[in-house]
Amino acid sequence: MKTVVLCSALLLISTSIADRSINDCNDPNFHSLETSESSRIECGPAFKNRCHCSRTCYDGHHQYVVNCTNTGFHDTSPLAHLPNDTQVLIFTGNELQELPWNVFGTLDSLPYLKVIDMSNNKIREIRGKAYHHVQHVERLILDFNELSLDPARSHPRVFSNFVSLLELHLTDAFEDGPPRNLASTLHDIFVNSNLTQLIKLHLEQNEISEFRDANVFCDLPKLLDLHLGDNALSALHFNLSCLHKLRFLDLRRNKFTRVLERDLHIMDNLAKHDRSLTVDFAGNPFECSCKLNPFIKWMKKTRVFVRNQASLQCYEGNVTHDFHETKNCALKLLASTRRGTTVMLCFLSMLLIALVCTLVYLQRTKLQKKIEPVLDSVSKRVRYTSIANGDVREDV
Repeated sequence: MKTVVLCSALLLISTSIADRSINDCNDPNFHSLETSESSRIECGPAFKNRCHCSRTCYDGHHQYVVNCTNTGFHDTSPLAHLPNDTQVLIFTGNELQELPWNVFGTLDSLPYLKVIDMSNNKIREIRGKAYHHVQHVERLILDFNELSLDPARSHPRVFSNFVSLLELHLTDAFEDGPPRNLASTLHDIFVNSNLTQLIKLHLEQNEISEFRDANVFCDLPKLLDLHLGDNALSALHFNLSCLHKLRFLDLRRNKFTRVLERDLHIMDNLAKHDRSLTVDFAGNPFECSCKLNPFIKWMKKTRVFVRNQASLQCYEGNVTHDFHETKNCALKLLASTRRGTTVMLCFLSMLLIALVCTLVYLQRTKLQKKIEPVLDSVSKRVRYTSIANGDVREDV
C-alpha cells in the first residue's frame, strides 16, 4: 500500500514538473512537433488555411495560440469555430469595420481563452452583444482601430461580459474627433461595463485633453496602472482620490507646462499610509519660469516616485534647459512690481496733465476775464515804477 502511495506521489510530482517545463519558454527540452503546414490544418476549414493554430511561446509561457495576423479577413466568421483549447487569440491586421453579435458563436465554449488581441483591424463599431463566452478573458487588446465616437454607433455595455478582465488596451483605438466626444464615450463605457476587476488601462495616443466627468475612472476600483501618455492633458482633469489602489500614472508626452499645486497635493494624498505611487512626466513642454518652482521643490520632498526625473527638461523660447530651481523669484517678482508701479505713475501723471489742459481750454473765456484785470494792474504798476525811477535819476 505504501509503495502504491509513494509511486502515486512521485507520479504527481513528475507530472507537475513536466507541466511547468512545458509551460516554460526557457525550457530547452521543449520541442514543438508542429510545422507551418500542420498548424494551418489544425485550425480547421473555417480558417481557410490562413491562420496558425499551435502550442507556442506567448508572454513567457507555452500556450495554445490561434494566430491570424494580416490574413485578409473582412469578417469574423472563422472566430465562431475557434478550437476549444484556444488560450490566446491574435486576430490583427485585417479589415473588419464592424463586429457583429456573437463573434465567438452561440455555443458555450472556450473555457481556456485568456487573451484576445484584435488590434489594427480598422474596427469602427462593436455591437453590444459582440462578445459572449469571454468570462475567463483577462486581457483585451483593441489598439489602433477606428472606433466611432458617434453616439448612434456607440454601445456603452460593449465590455460588460468581460467579468474577469484585468487589462484593457485602447491605445489610439478611436477615430479622430472632438475631445469632448471621446471623453463622453469613455465615461459611458466605464460606467456601464462593470470592469470591477480591471488593474491596467491603456489610453495612450487618443488626443485626450479633458474628461466630461471628473469621476470617469471611479468605476474601476481595482485599477493599479493608468496609462495616459501621448495625449493633450495640461492638468489632472479627473479624480484620482477614488483610485485607492493606483500605483502608476503615466503622463508622458502630454501638454503640461507646469503642475498645479492642487494636483501635487492630490498625488501626495495618494502616497500616504505606506502606499507607493509612481508618476512619469517625461517629454512634457515645461516652461522655465518661477511657476515651475513648486513642482521642483515638491519632487525633492514628496514620497511619490517621479520616474525619469533626471531626464525632465524645460523650455525657454527655443532653448532647452535641464530642470533646476529658478533663484530669486521673490526679488524678480518685487522688481516686476516696482516696474509696474513706475509705469502706472507715469501714466496717471500724463492723464492728470491732459485733464488739466482740457479743463483750461474749456474754461478759457472765464479765465481770460479774470486774468486780464490782474495783468492790467501789474502793467500799470510797472509803468509807475519806471516813471518814478526816471525822476529820481534826473534829480541826481
